[in-house]
Amino acid sequence: MKLDVIKLDGGAAGDVELSEEIFGLEPRADILHRVVRWQRNKAQAGTHKVKTRSETSYSTKKIYRQKGTGGARHGDRNAPIFRKGGIYKGPTPRSHAHDLPKKVRKLGLKHALSSKVASGNLVVIETAALDEAKTKILAKQVKELGWKRALVIDGAEVNEKFALAASNIEGLDVLPSIGANVMDILKRDTLVITKAGVEALEARLK
Repeated sequence: MKLDVIKLDGGAAGDVELSEEIFGLEPRADILHRVVRWQRNKAQAGTHKVKTRSETSYSTKKIYRQKGTGGARHGDRNAPIFRKGGIYKGPTPRSHAHDLPKKVRKLGLKHALSSKVASGNLVVIETAALDEAKTKILAKQVKELGWKRALVIDGAEVNEKFALAASNIEGLDVLPSIGANVMDILKRDTLVITKAGVEALEARLK
């Protein structure tokens, strides 16, 4: 599969051969859903916590005698039945992460890349580099190219000046190839990959 390569100024820079087994798959929603769910659950903090009856700040003294009051039997005010008492079986800090086979994760990334090709939202650029870290220059180029919500994936390393300029532009994210992931790819309208990024992704996913 061949795709045209452009420069940041919009000029043509030849073409690139994309691997069919990475960029030419029929996107499957179930695979993408599994990987996104795995990512979101892994990122969840899981710091939710309530106080049990041993942690609330009432006295542990029995509130009244066992018999003879005409009321129900009770111990102390920390019991879950009372207002501001301890919570019974409430949430405690835990990890929400679950296992997902590596081959499914890899397949999910392939399907995410293929979905951008299928929708015509994949752009390959020659390089993502700037001579000086000027947001104004990059913002103008991005506007002319029509990228509103875009993710730029570079090779092994991201150009420092490009990343610095891009950090001030809303809706533009930059990642090295090792940081490419399904959720970030899917939530952006346009996926932009450098030639070095294409080579790195193909080496990673083959």
